[in-house]
Amino acid sequence: MKAWQVTELGEPARVLRLADVPDLQPGPGQLVVRVRGAAANFPDVLMCRGQYQVKPPLPFTPGVELCGEVVAAGDGVSGLGAGDRVLGSPALPHGGFAEFAVMDANDAFLAPDSLNDAEAASFYIGYQTGWFGLHRRANLQPGETLLVHAAAGGVGSAAIQLGKAAGARVIGVAGGPDKAEVARALGADIVIDRRESDFVEVVKEATDGRGADVIYDPVGGDVYQRSTKCIAFEGRIVVVGFAGGQIQSAALNHALIKNHSIVGLHWGLYTEYDRKRVLECHDALTRLAADGAVKPLVSEELPLEKVADGVQRLADGTTVGRVAYVAQ
Repeated sequence: MKAWQVTELGEPARVLRLADVPDLQPGPGQLVVRVRGAAANFPDVLMCRGQYQVKPPLPFTPGVELCGEVVAAGDGVSGLGAGDRVLGSPALPHGGFAEFAVMDANDAFLAPDSLNDAEAASFYIGYQTGWFGLHRRANLQPGETLLVHAAAGGVGSAAIQLGKAAGARVIGVAGGPDKAEVARALGADIVIDRRESDFVEVVKEATDGRGADVIYDPVGGDVYQRSTKCIAFEGRIVVVGFAGGQIQSAALNHALIKNHSIVGLHWGLYTEYDRKRVLECHDALTRLAADGAVKPLVSEELPLEKVADGVQRLADGTTVGRVAYVAQ
């Protein structure tokens, strides 16, 4: 079988190599799936660089999110079998940027019929992260104002749709006119091109000086620091990640003065400690997808041979929505 392999660490375009590797076999509690689609995520970039908290042994195949068809099940697997179309995270080092991948059965969920393979491959991490971030951690309420940074990216685009589905007023921040138009098409009520306008001032003006009730921040660094200037009384800043490359420090005296909360979100811990809630989340998201309230924005579908290029463009910040490998 063919798979992209990382044999040394560095920029994706330099270190990813398409290789012939041995066929996979499922271990106890595992599935082997034929990959039908695999979305590129920023953790794939960080793993190539050796900067992610998960560091698979070299060589490894990245691709942390996929849609696949079950072809074999190991001992102890029940409820899923050959022919089932599933989505979820693969069991590294055998990731999704390959013809076949291995999944732990507990990390595999039936893919919604309402989504095609590329969309289903983009439906797990970003939407689960958004659902837990907005509902579990921030307790977003109808009528509240939600500010979403990196609104045209995979995580941000999911947060816009989930915020609208929850009845919130959504303000999206994106970099450049093309990305701003994507955020607008996703349903954001107000879109800010951060290259043209100061989001702090726009948020204050749009909320009559009150600020945003919830700020969803996958960027970090200066974006987080400036977000504290437009957070509402009793607002919640959800720290999702640090795609901007800088891990910020929180001024706790400011949190005290403004009565706002700084809420961390490590979605992967729910898969480890509270799988029942992950299942509930998947069921809720499947219903939203069936109703048309949410749908991953897949801007590019790539053949296997073009995966390294797509992951590098994600690393460079030039992609919008989701870029996904789709089996031909």
